[in-house]
Parts: sequence; structure tokens; C-alpha cells
Amino acid sequence: LGGNYFCGWINFDTISGAIVIPIFIFSLIGNILLVCLPFIYEKMKNATNLFILNLACSDLVFTFTLPFWAVYYLHHWVFGDFLFKLVTAANFLGLYSSIILLTATTVDRFITVVLNTWPGSQLKRERCAIAACAAAWVISIGASVSDAVKVQVEIYWDNRSSCEAISDSSDVNLGYYLQVSLLFLLPFAIIVFCFSAILKTVLQASNRKRYRTIVVMFCINVAFLVCWGPYNILLFIRAFYKPRGCYAEERMFIAHSIFRILAFSHCCMNPLLYMLSQKLRRHLLQLLRCQNAQKKSTDRRVGQNTSVIQNVAFIAQNSAVILELPSK
Repeated sequence: LGGNYFCGWINFDTISGAIVIPIFIFSLIGNILLVCLPFIYEKMKNATNLFILNLACSDLVFTFTLPFWAVYYLHHWVFGDFLFKLVTAANFLGLYSSIILLTATTVDRFITVVLNTWPGSQLKRERCAIAACAAAWVISIGASVSDAVKVQVEIYWDNRSSCEAISDSSDVNLGYYLQVSLLFLLPFAIIVFCFSAILKTVLQASNRKRYRTIVVMFCINVAFLVCWGPYNILLFIRAFYKPRGCYAEERMFIAHSIFRILAFSHCCMNPLLYMLSQKLRRHLLQLLRCQNAQKKSTDRRVGQNTSVIQNVAFIAQNSAVILELPSK
């Protein structure tokens, strides 16, 4: 996860730590808004809103791990072994739950648009969405705990701590890559199949009202694959290819650092992409207008109170002058 490799004068760990900090800030603000807006303006029983809420929660779980990684890349791991396992579990929990929830959302769109069987039973769709979200979290928690058990903190002679896998045996690596295959490649294949059928159906239909929703979901899935795809592909390459020589190791580390930052940036992508939805943009504008209205109302009341105080002071001053006038 770290290594402090240099390319010329560039320290990629330092750059990674510096970039992770703004990613954390943008992701925290965006996903909190994405959680709050459906609660304020929408019914949470809606299946689409349930998926949006769970995806935002998944991104928030991942987001909360970013400050720890920033400290690690800028300095070294100073939080101990237990917290490293906890942060690792949360990191993989955010990754696995995101891909499973995106797959469930895509399948939901596939059934709605292509098979056209949900509209007759909205309650059934909502119950299936709840079950899919619950299953996504259960599977993700189990897989992330399995990953967290396999890592530990190593302390070197200069008292610097590094995060390492407990074992590099072929059995451990085989289990890990099998898990990644089931929780990344299989969902990827399902998403590609479903969206191919969805796009074909939408392009052939005369009614294009659902077109914008499909575009939003398509962009969200593409963003996930673009951000996490190169990182996971590189992990597979590293399983079968061992770089020889300092130059090859440095190039591998540079690629790993770049793809890692690209993967980390995904947690702030979903809020931006969901703003393509007119409904969510309208809710956000309503929220901002309410805040502006409250601020103006507060300023108006403060101004009125100030005017009253000034008038009272002026009247009191005039009264004092009148009382001081000598009587004839």
C-alpha cells in the first residue's frame, strides 16, 4: 500500500496523500447531501431512492477511511494493528457494496425497461430492492472481514510502520483473486449484459421519457468501471508478473499509485453524476433557496430589532433633553 518510491524528484506517496484530502472533503459533502435530499423531499419506500441512499452510504463508508490513508501516505501508519484491520475492512466494504448495489440497480432497471414486469407490482419491487440492499451489505461485510484478517502492521528497525499482507502464499493469493473475480468481474459482466439490453430497448422505443434516467445510470456504472477497473486489472497483473530490477519495480509502483488515486476518486463521482437528474437538482435548489430565505429572514429580523433599539434610544435621548430644559 505504500513504499515512498521516487521518480526523479517526485514522491508518489506524498502526492497521493495530498490528493486524498480534497477527495475526502468533496466526497463527504456530496454524499451527505445525497443521503439527506431523498429523506427531505422523497418517500424512502421508492426503490430507486433506496438504491441511491445505500450507494451514498457505501461511498461514505469508503470516504471515512481516506483520512487514515492520507496520514499513512504522508507519514506512515501510526494507528496500530487493530485500527488498520478496521480501516481495511471499511475500505473493502465500500468497494464491494458499491459494485453489488450498482449491479442490483442495473438489474432493477433491466427488469423495469426491458422485461417491463415491475410496474404492475410496485410493492413487490420495493420489497425486492430492500432484500437486494440487505444482501449486498451482508455479502460485503463477510468479504471485507475476510480481507481484513489477512493484513497486519509491520514495524521496521527505524520504528516506521508499514501495512502488509500476513502471508504471500499461493493459497492466500488464490482465495483473494477468486473473491475479486466473483465480486468485480461477475458483476461487471452482469452490468454489461443488462445495459446492452436496456440501450437496445430504449433506442427502439418511441417514448424516450426514461432516456435521461438511463443515461444517469449508465454514467454511474461507467464511472465505477473507469475508476476501479484499472486498479483491479493491475492487481491481477501483479499476481502473475513479478517485476525484476529497480526500474521495473518503480514503474509498477507508479502505475499502482496512479490507479489507486483514480480508484479513491470514485467515492465523490456519484454525487456529481446524480446531479444530472433534474429531480435531484431541483431538490438541491429548493434546499439552497430555503437556506437563503432563512438567512434573509434572520437578517431582516436583526435589522428590524436594530431599528427598534435605535428608535427607543433616540426617544429616550429626546425625553432626557426635554426634562433638562429649565422651567420659566
